[in-house]
Amino acid sequence: MLKRDRDKLKEKKRIVIKIGSSSLTHRETGDMNFAKMEKLVRVISDLRGQGKEVVLVSSGAIAAGRHVLGNRKRPDTLAQKQAFAAVGQARLMMIYQRLFAEYNQTAAQVLLTKHTMINDASRFNAQNTFEELLKLGTVPIVNENDTVSTAEIPYVDTFGDNDQLSAVVAALIEADLLILLSDIDGLYSDDPRRNPEAQFIDIVYEFDAKLLAMGKDTSSSDVGTGGMSSKLTAARIATDSGTDMVIANGEEVSVIQEIIDGEDKGTLFMAHTNLDFDLMHYLSNEY
Repeated sequence: MLKRDRDKLKEKKRIVIKIGSSSLTHRETGDMNFAKMEKLVRVISDLRGQGKEVVLVSSGAIAAGRHVLGNRKRPDTLAQKQAFAAVGQARLMMIYQRLFAEYNQTAAQVLLTKHTMINDASRFNAQNTFEELLKLGTVPIVNENDTVSTAEIPYVDTFGDNDQLSAVVAALIEADLLILLSDIDGLYSDDPRRNPEAQFIDIVYEFDAKLLAMGKDTSSSDVGTGGMSSKLTAARIATDSGTDMVIANGEEVSVIQEIIDGEDKGTLFMAHTNLDFDLMHYLSNEY
């Protein structure tokens, strides 16, 4: 059954890929990993060549701002975070634009806030914008607009991290597949960094209390925010809205193509469309 489920990933056409700051930066310094970004762009461009539509949800704006401003330390205050993001988002998009141009692809920037998505008119406009950008053959690059978002979880004005943002985007555009690239191979029964007996979980067909209990905060990066709890929330949003999702290790971005080729990489969460799922309900009340 697992192989058959994996093989179905070959047929996915509309794909959302989320890559976190820890996968885009050098672990030792926190500076941007340009070689990694180039490889990511090459993989996505090749997917475009295969006729697939790709949306990239990319972290890294704050890390890029830190790099530009020569600040090695993660920002302590909201104002500093927003200032770094203002500098870094422009630099991040400049890098992506140049890299995608090398492969004859066009990158488009989409900055979202939770407030924008809650508003019916602006959410409808965002959905139409995504559809038009994909129709035009671009690669939309999405991030939360950190310069105007007011706080991180548990406040209501933000998505909290790009795991959940990517799931919301996948639901909004009715994506076939969401790939979350992380610094961990997938879902384990416990944190494998602390428990060597933790069991790897290949595939998840449905959520239960035991699964949700595995959602401990496992982010140990100085540049990332999302732990496993966030990724499981993203999986619930994606699968309830009808999108398959894979959590995989982003150390080698070639894993993206391997996932789509049906190889046994990461943890696959199978879509189980929930007729009661409503994106607005999630945005207003959280899961």
